[in-house]
This record gives sequence, structure tokens and C-alpha cells, in this order.
Amino acid sequence: MSNRSQLWCTMLVASLILSVADFAQAQQGGQPPGRNMSEMKFAAVPGLPTCAPGSVQAGDPSKAASVIGAKLAAGCSIPWHWHTPNEHLMIVSGVARVEEKDGKPVTLRQGGFALLSSRHVHQFRCTTACVLYVYSDVAFDIHYVDGQGKEISPDAALKAVKEKSGK
Repeated sequence: MSNRSQLWCTMLVASLILSVADFAQAQQGGQPPGRNMSEMKFAAVPGLPTCAPGSVQAGDPSKAASVIGAKLAAGCSIPWHWHTPNEHLMIVSGVARVEEKDGKPVTLRQGGFALLSSRHVHQFRCTTACVLYVYSDVAFDIHYVDGQGKEISPDAALKAVKEKSGK
């Protein structure tokens, strides 16, 4: 893993671990084993565009499988990238476009699902505001790439789609 990727993962973990701790604490306090979207705390995720805040719902994305809820604004794009884990996307609401390198784009609507294989380069864009869940089957990471497939920093990748990285 490159130094940039390690830094990004560290920042991602720091912001998302707070959500896991809140959820675990709520469960210990006799809270039910689930919650509604209106009860979730969403925050900017380092390395992802500011238009894509997330909220960890289960697991620890830094160490193992996890489920992350996300709310993306209309037009929000996550440019070409890949993940070490398989990425399972489940659309709650909105319309999104998923495109894999060398594959046909797929439009997902409410109830839509996509399985993006480990290390397979893809991009994601919400054409309308989207709410979705992302299930990662091992620790979550993201590696942005340029047009030639070379790994680039989150800042460089997001600048290309006129976005900034969450802090």
C-alpha cells in the first residue's frame, strides 16, 4: 500500500470509528439492534468527496467487514478507483450510474444492487441525490487511478471532478 493510501486509510478510520463507537455504545445501553436513516450521524469521509458523507452502521472498516450508510448529493462523482475488498452497493433511493473499466455502465435505481469485484477499477456517480449502503467484505480502502490506471492521490482525483476531499 502506498504512503498516500495508508494516510487516507488512517484518516478514514479515525472519522468512521467514532460512528462505530456511538453505535456500539447505543447497543450496550439497551438500544435496538438497528436504526433508521434519520437517526444516523453522517460526516465527511477523508479521501472521499465532500458530497458523499458516510456513517458506519456495522463492523470496523479499518480492520474487517463493514456496512456504511452514505448520502450523496445529485451530481456527486467518485472518479475511477478500486478497492481491496469486494464492494456491495445497495441503493435505498435516488439514481446512480456505475461504470467498470472495460464494462457497460449500469444505472441503478431504488432497490438496485451492484457487486464490484476486488481490485476492479470503477467509477460511481449519483444523477439524483442518492442514499445507499456499502458492504465491504474485508477492511475498506480506496485507490484512485488516472486514465492510464496509475494510482493518484485523492486530492488529484477529486480535483478532476471539481470536488474536494472530506476532512
